[in-house]
Amino acid sequence: MKKKILLLLIICFALCGCTKTESGEKLNVLNWSSYIPDDVIRDFQKETNIKLNYNTYSSNEELLAKVTASKPGTYDVVFPSDYMIEVMKERKLLKKMDKSKLNNLGNLNNHFMNEYFDQNNEYSVPFLLTMPIIAYDSTKVHESINSYNDLLNKKYKEDIVLLDDQRIIIGMGLIATGSDFNSKDEKQLEAAKNWLLKLRPNIKAYDSDSPKSFLITEEASIAYLWSAEAAIAMDENPDIKVVFPQEGSAKSMDNMVILKGAKNEENAYKFIDFILRDDIMKRIIDYYPYKNLHNDPDNYIVPIEKATNSDGTPNIAYDIPIDVIDKGYYVKNIGDSIRLYDEIWTVIK
Repeated sequence: MKKKILLLLIICFALCGCTKTESGEKLNVLNWSSYIPDDVIRDFQKETNIKLNYNTYSSNEELLAKVTASKPGTYDVVFPSDYMIEVMKERKLLKKMDKSKLNNLGNLNNHFMNEYFDQNNEYSVPFLLTMPIIAYDSTKVHESINSYNDLLNKKYKEDIVLLDDQRIIIGMGLIATGSDFNSKDEKQLEAAKNWLLKLRPNIKAYDSDSPKSFLITEEASIAYLWSAEAAIAMDENPDIKVVFPQEGSAKSMDNMVILKGAKNEENAYKFIDFILRDDIMKRIIDYYPYKNLHNDPDNYIVPIEKATNSDGTPNIAYDIPIDVIDKGYYVKNIGDSIRLYDEIWTVIK
């Protein structure tokens, strides 16, 4: 009899333990690939005893497709970019943030709060920011490059790599021809298309996965790529130089949000607050050198040996200046005009 009672107690304890783990001690995160180091994920799990199910995507459109195709509660925390937050808010996919549960929210620089896509940060918390930048091999490119129009030089035939990103590249053509980055005007879009067709003979490849590889392996001399990719390329090859075009450049801020219907909401707040810690952000930036959005980045977050070039000048790929960011253009939701962009993209590629 005692053996039976003991066995029943063991079964009860086991069932209770399983229920607790399944209902509260896990978290489902959907994020960009190559964005948070594995050891940071492991340390979060170790500190909190929360099992983190971590999945990735490679574009905002893929993120939206995964979220809308899944049952509510499949994912808890996701990392949409600026304009995608607008889209997700319109579709009522996001839960309002309870900021009282984020003890480390004050670590963020107020300069990057209250952006157009989420006034008062009702639904989102800034994570990291990046901008496309022109990087070039100074041993091969001897002409001055300060403008998008400098890339039209026939010397660069099949020698330039561009991001494989429709909105970024068509936006590049728009501002190169003096129009708004998010223009819906058909005449302005036609001028941008013609400019991009002039550039096409100089294009070696469109690549958003690893455009830096073309510079590192010397397959191309010039690339228009994300700042973090350029920073990594500069580590590999000190002859690579960078410049932000004088016309300005796109900018992209990724943010942490909690999805409506999240089953592990309390754990979602614990995760976001963990990521907001200065020591955790330092580790992320060291591994993936995107623009830190925390306070006091020069003295704490960005390592001095990476924030400056060998000649002592600022390394703008590692630490994008505020004035460059303020001059940048967010990709915005353009509604039905996206079909015009689709048509141009088909032609220029």
